[in-house]
Amino acid sequence: MNRMAALCIAPYGTWKSRITADAIARRSVSMGQVTCCGEAVYWVESRPAEGGRYALVRWRNGFIEEVTPAWFNVRTRVHEYGGGAYVVHDGAVYCVHFADQRLYRVVNSTICTPLTPESQGRLRYADAVIDARRRRLICVREDHTAADREAVNTIVGVSCDGDPGGGQVLVAGHDFYAAPRLSPDGSRLAWLAWNHPNMPWDGCELWLAEVLPEGGLANSRCIAGGARESIFQPEWSPDGTLHFVSDRTGWWNLYCWRNDRAHALCPTAAEFGVPAWVLGQRTYAFIEGSHIICTYVRDGQSYLALLNSQTGALHDLALPYTAFSDVSACDGAVAFRAGGTTEPPAIVRYTLANHQQTVLRRAGELPLPPDDIAIGQPIAFPTEDGETAYGFFYPPHNRAYSAPRDERPPLLVLSHGGPTGATNNALNLKIQFWTSRGIAVLDVNYGGSTGYGRAYRERLNGQWGIVDVHDCLNGARYLIAHGLVDDKRLMIAGGSAGGFTTLCALTFHTLFKAGASYYGVSDAEALARDTHKFESHYLDTLIGPYPERRDLYVQRSPIHFADRISAPLILFQGSEDVIVPPQQSAAMFEAVRRKGLPTALLMFEGEQHGFRKAESIKRALEAELSFYAQVFGFTPADPLTPVQMNTSR
Repeated sequence: MNRMAALCIAPYGTWKSRITADAIARRSVSMGQVTCCGEAVYWVESRPAEGGRYALVRWRNGFIEEVTPAWFNVRTRVHEYGGGAYVVHDGAVYCVHFADQRLYRVVNSTICTPLTPESQGRLRYADAVIDARRRRLICVREDHTAADREAVNTIVGVSCDGDPGGGQVLVAGHDFYAAPRLSPDGSRLAWLAWNHPNMPWDGCELWLAEVLPEGGLANSRCIAGGARESIFQPEWSPDGTLHFVSDRTGWWNLYCWRNDRAHALCPTAAEFGVPAWVLGQRTYAFIEGSHIICTYVRDGQSYLALLNSQTGALHDLALPYTAFSDVSACDGAVAFRAGGTTEPPAIVRYTLANHQQTVLRRAGELPLPPDDIAIGQPIAFPTEDGETAYGFFYPPHNRAYSAPRDERPPLLVLSHGGPTGATNNALNLKIQFWTSRGIAVLDVNYGGSTGYGRAYRERLNGQWGIVDVHDCLNGARYLIAHGLVDDKRLMIAGGSAGGFTTLCALTFHTLFKAGASYYGVSDAEALARDTHKFESHYLDTLIGPYPERRDLYVQRSPIHFADRISAPLILFQGSEDVIVPPQQSAAMFEAVRRKGLPTALLMFEGEQHGFRKAESIKRALEAELSFYAQVFGFTPADPLTPVQMNTSR
């Protein structure tokens, strides 16, 4: 039979897809925090089917085994976003258990010895390094024990044999610390520090000190960074040379510290660093003599490369991936997390001597052939003030279906979180969920996103709720102008900061006809008054100092202008979210309900900032599809439980 003749002609949005919400929920395993250790590779992976638990696993000699027991949840709450939750040394792993935030020494998957005292989660630890000479961990500690003041962050030493005092304070005085890193001979310690109102990507300092024989520090000094220079990932080479990433030129480039000076290794208009939302991130590692294996982003595209630190020569490795992170190296091999346009995210081990790559673990099996995948096409489009914004466009794609000739597809515009973050075109099954049903997707890297240099990142300074919204609007207009989407069926969705962008777009503009906010900010002033320490002054940069510029906070907050909303809205929220508290979504729901527009609020008990349980992920996706179907009058092929829309005044 002729293949074209076999196509089913059906309206966009009604196509039957093998990418079900249930399949995504079961396959939504996230993996990261990769560590090479001899012949073994360790990483942390989430388990949606186990209530969102994070397990530490190890690949060795072709076999994968879980290193932590089934009750253990390897996750720290430092900065609330966590990261850097474990370190490996001498046959043991030292890791943080989410339930009590204590540090544990784990041996043979069964022997779990707590090293820090019970504090009901008020003492939190992360980003540790082993000080083998003194048999201790050096790590970041966040102290929440005093209810009448802000949490106190320090760098502490914790004995590997247990520390009933919770650690010896080595460094104090700054609002935040990250990345304590010990030189190979144990004689010097480097770390990052910064103060309010800066976030680490705005500006932070790189400090260096001598480590005394008894373990204290001496001659501490700041050697790089400042209020307008962001430092990322200090790391010692095997010969004891300190390396780091700095954006002093407007781009996060690699440097080494030699003869009391910083030397650029490969000056280029590319980003070798990332925003430090989580601790312990690594974009480079040392391998074989003077070579560094590194990942970098140029024009929003990610690469893995080999850098000769002596000559500055940068050689891209020919690998079938478009996104790289969590780089770690040992004994001539490098391990990393990678994603391609048609392959699920995976942990990969690559041996440089023979260029052999081995996929150690995939996030899940692909539920359809690669040629059924919609590939994200990089686009650049004009936006406000003569600027250019970026994104990835995914046209509808399902080999079994075609739409009527006179129909253009609905468009779902996605705005990523952060807002200091970025999206890429590595395979994301949640995007394929929409494209395989006949809904186009535009994933926007609005002004403020990383991967395009500091100047692009700073487009959002003072303009959050304006620049990001205009870039989403103009991305949609660009696709409309090229005849690629239906201007009457435009949707916008986002989580956290992306939820704020969504709410602003629906409140202050009329282009989008429906929207979905996942744990989004509706009241910027309430967020400034009621959020965790790490982000408590973030809005000073994004909007203005609070309370001095309270007027701007009110002007940008959709909750104060709910009477302007002209499109249906669905909201998703975790009941235990401390980053964007649940009352933000609840207040927005009530405001839209009072106006009489179709709206719904789905509250997920036990979820925090981002859904981790399989049942939550499944329910949210199906509810969002049901919501759009009701708004635009199409009938999905899926057997859905319709979301109940509240339209009463």
